[in-house]
Amino acid sequence: MNTNSKVISSVRLFRTSPHPCSYKEDQRAATVFVDPDLVIDKSLNSKLSELGYRRSGAHLYRPDCDFCSACISCRIPVDHFTMKRAHKKIWSNNQDLEIIERNDLTCDESFKLYERYINTRHADGDMYPATPEQFEAFIKTKTVDTRFYLFFKQQKLIAVSVTDMLEQGLSAVYTFFEPAESKRSLGIYSILQQVKTATEMNLPYVFLGYWIKNCQKMEYKSKFRPLEMLVDGNWILVK
Repeated sequence: MNTNSKVISSVRLFRTSPHPCSYKEDQRAATVFVDPDLVIDKSLNSKLSELGYRRSGAHLYRPDCDFCSACISCRIPVDHFTMKRAHKKIWSNNQDLEIIERNDLTCDESFKLYERYINTRHADGDMYPATPEQFEAFIKTKTVDTRFYLFFKQQKLIAVSVTDMLEQGLSAVYTFFEPAESKRSLGIYSILQQVKTATEMNLPYVFLGYWIKNCQKMEYKSKFRPLEMLVDGNWILVK
């Protein structure tokens, strides 16, 4: 048993009842999550990220469905990543933005931006409609190692990237952005920025969360190559 597996064996886990899947129609999903009374520090977050867990607000979780294993954890090995032509274009198109790093999300405009994003881009999802309570629990709830990257266009906030600092990399927890700025591909740009930050910090990975084959909402993750995917407990390099 490796060190990470030993850690999880000492942690209390809880499992949800089956519920409708957010990504696959006519499928039932279930989730395992870590004891909510535990403090999510960098060590725990890092070790569980290696095992395919993901942070959402105050919870670390992973899918645990009875009849489906479509959700696959993925991460970018930054030393092997090179921008493709499309990435270079997105990078160039956003060089006019100012990026500010914060330990807390106190910008007054951040909720309004989040609300526009959810209500425009995810009106068919279970996060619609956006509420201040949801924003507080999902976005503003953080660990001591969480960083908020704010993207400004001429002093107007147009994107926020929530990022956890791990021992072995960065975890791209969530990014929301101005729907009217869709031509900028701000979601992709935020990941490129995190790859740059990880490189500068000599960290090997950027964790992107879960990828599902043939899921349009997650297709962008497979555009980052090479990509490592967690399959049967092992990280496999996909070129």
